[in-house]
Amino acid sequence: MTTRLEGIRACVFDAYGTLFDFSSAVAREKARIGERAAALDALWRRKQLEYTWLRTLMHRYADFRTVTEAALRWCMAALAIEDEALVARLMRAYEELDPYPEVRTTLERLRAADLRTAILSNGTPAMLERAVAAAGLGGLLDAVWSVDAIRIYKPDPQVYERATRGLGLAAREIAFLSANPWDAHGAASFGLRAVWVNRTGQPREPLPGEPEAEVRDLAGLLPLLGLEP
Repeated sequence: MTTRLEGIRACVFDAYGTLFDFSSAVAREKARIGERAAALDALWRRKQLEYTWLRTLMHRYADFRTVTEAALRWCMAALAIEDEALVARLMRAYEELDPYPEVRTTLERLRAADLRTAILSNGTPAMLERAVAAAGLGGLLDAVWSVDAIRIYKPDPQVYERATRGLGLAAREIAFLSANPWDAHGAASFGLRAVWVNRTGQPREPLPGEPEAEVRDLAGLLPLLGLEP
């Protein structure tokens, strides 16, 4: 599923799991959480996404920070973790997640090639601002867009339309990268040139929309664009 992407003028990135390591929040508190840390990490992410999809279907939007905390509280209850201070600590950590190791060098290479770069994320504007600042990526991005402006979550097509409108480009001129397969399929279904960042070697999803390429990390994007790593 790897091919050369021609005619790309901008690269748009999902944030959580793609640029920023979701698991780094729980990892920072592993000593406090103990043996249930891995279970909390996996369950929190799954429940967080479930809540975004369910709220979208119910037309009952709540911002991503609210959804993320609600998911965390449910997961802690499910795992019998009673620690109110831990909720606050994990939420603070979530807003300053570690970037993946190749993120900065990849963005620098794209900018050097005069490609525009942006984030398109479920995160709130404040969450994304803190994450970008903590990672020191602000100077490497042309824009940071949140679904909060339209009050609906991915993979609704309205979200991906934000990239074409914001950049003033046709969908075929935009590469969209996400480590979430459902997000990559959603972007491809809309018409963006989707690249699935399959960090964990998952099998492909039988969903509408076909990502044009699959890479193991963001550095894999560069050869697809004819750029040297």
